[in-house]
Amino acid sequence: MMFRLRVKIFYVYIIISFVFSVYLFYLISKYSFEKFINYHRHVRSNKFPDRPRIPQIVGHYVGVGTVGNLSKDFMNTNNFDPIPGVGEHGDPVVIQAKDLLKMQQLFQINRYNLLASDRIALNRSLPDVRKPKCVSKLYPAKLPTTSIIIVFHNEAWSVLLRTVWSVINRSPKGLVREILLVDDASDRRFLKHELDNYVQKLPLSVTILRLNKREGLVAARLLGARMATGDTLTFLDAHCECSPGWLEPLLARVQENPKKVVCPVIDIISDDNFSYIKSFEFHWGAFNWPLHFRWYTLSDEELAERRKDTTTPFRTPAMAGGLFTIDRKYFFDIGAYDERLKIWGGDNLEMSFRVWQCGGEVEIAPCSHVGHLFRKSSPYTFPGGVSGILNENLARVALVWMDDWAKFFFKFNKGTEEFKSLNVSNRLALKRSLNCKSFDWYLRQVWPQNFFPAPNKFFGRIQPIDLTSTFDYQEYLTLMKKINLIIKNLNPELKWKFLIKYLTENVKRIGDSMKAAKHSPYCLHKPKTNTAINQPYGQAYLQKCSLLINVLDEQFVIDDYGRVMTDEGICLDSFRKTSIDGEEIVEGVRKIKMVTCGSQKPNQRWVYETDTYHLKNIGDGTECLERSATLTREDGEDKYELFLGPCDVRNELQKWMLFPVAWK
Repeated sequence: MMFRLRVKIFYVYIIISFVFSVYLFYLISKYSFEKFINYHRHVRSNKFPDRPRIPQIVGHYVGVGTVGNLSKDFMNTNNFDPIPGVGEHGDPVVIQAKDLLKMQQLFQINRYNLLASDRIALNRSLPDVRKPKCVSKLYPAKLPTTSIIIVFHNEAWSVLLRTVWSVINRSPKGLVREILLVDDASDRRFLKHELDNYVQKLPLSVTILRLNKREGLVAARLLGARMATGDTLTFLDAHCECSPGWLEPLLARVQENPKKVVCPVIDIISDDNFSYIKSFEFHWGAFNWPLHFRWYTLSDEELAERRKDTTTPFRTPAMAGGLFTIDRKYFFDIGAYDERLKIWGGDNLEMSFRVWQCGGEVEIAPCSHVGHLFRKSSPYTFPGGVSGILNENLARVALVWMDDWAKFFFKFNKGTEEFKSLNVSNRLALKRSLNCKSFDWYLRQVWPQNFFPAPNKFFGRIQPIDLTSTFDYQEYLTLMKKINLIIKNLNPELKWKFLIKYLTENVKRIGDSMKAAKHSPYCLHKPKTNTAINQPYGQAYLQKCSLLINVLDEQFVIDDYGRVMTDEGICLDSFRKTSIDGEEIVEGVRKIKMVTCGSQKPNQRWVYETDTYHLKNIGDGTECLERSATLTREDGEDKYELFLGPCDVRNELQKWMLFPVAWK
């Protein structure tokens, strides 16, 4: 009897174990499949460079992950055990099913596939991803030397030293004066004496500098810069791999002009399988309204210039901040770093603004490629909390460098108001001593394609005129009639110039006239973020406006060219939906989408008719923005669809109000 009971218990145990294993395998497979799909989306987008690209998010902080219940001994163990041939040529590492559970445990430590990394040699080979013209390009025989500065905090042994070995193996002899590893108070045992002993045997001079307490990226980099002896400083993150030919383009450009700060193209090292993935070369760095760094496709004009010589470095409004080369003397002359920036965040924008506004230039060298390991979340905690530190850092940047646009940052970004009175007097004194230009100059001259509000642009809501609502539109309609007498016969650009001027001057008057409303109207909203590309993109809808006027998703900018744009560089665009009936292509309704802005796209150009309240698309000049007559339900929200219809003064669904909002 007891024997049978034991047998039954044994069988139950087997069944439960089997079910658990199947479920675990399902979760891992689902996760891997999603990554596989995202990887191929990325590869596909780079195989067809002529296709329109969506701005991509790369290299910003995405939040703290969870380490789980891992013991200190487990986290302090160095499991580096390379297998010959694994990961060579930047190939992905395949983990066998029997090791999947261990892989998931190790993944928690650094938020990347540590098991895969530990199976790759420290000096693995990488593909040469440069264009043929870059490979054959000749550089001066004598280039300035550089000090490589790498800051690390609890980095994995294999990842950190693969960064070091990639510098050693792929840098021309004599150009790297030294490698300075700056330890920002790591507590992993293998990053102490074991690391000290290891680097002494390396074929290049490698020095480890250590901070006694966690002070962050800026303090650690400043320590490295002060100890450096090279002609230039090259900063790298601790989870990079330099590809063939990476260094010469950076040093040659700085040699030409010591006031140039030069960045490589940042390729991707997969956090799942450590494959090396080439990035699209012609992205430049910028930022959105909350001052988060983003990659955007180069402007049409810049891309046309690139066709003359694809090897020439190009200007970028902002740098990612982790990887760049700068003349050592110029680094300190221009103000080094703001020492009061804490832990992480904002340093890249602070340096970008300072260099551009104070006489320098920031560039990307398309012939230099460095792989960077990007994670979906970070394993690191921030003393004092992530959001508080990041908001304070960005507030310092805004207060010093953004002039009137600092008011915009504080007004429309929750959690930043408490930092409006920070003491930034020392950095303002630096700004004066360097005779730096204004942020208005920066937006106009460095990034004229920007989507930020400005005195010569409309900023506010776009909403339908609904005379059945409780809103009092009379003030607005009266103003439009007055404006119409002045601008009726002007060309579209002059119309916009006058319209923007009058709307801006009457922002308070229009707003006050509509305060008595008993409900929120519907207004145009920025699309939700597309998870596949991490960008707002897709079908445009009207949704209920919030009761607050400072919600960024409801704000739009219109320039005098007639582009209706919003945060992340996306614009109101029309497209013709087609279908095939037999062999005949049938033209359908022109839907309205929010897509990447382009400077020469007629479907993104609009004009506002002050006599009919139409938003007319200049693409064909006969169709106007129209909302559907009935609401649709999507994602739990009521929405009106948008499309283009033949302009008709009797059609109440085509009447629109440009509701100006004070942005500063």
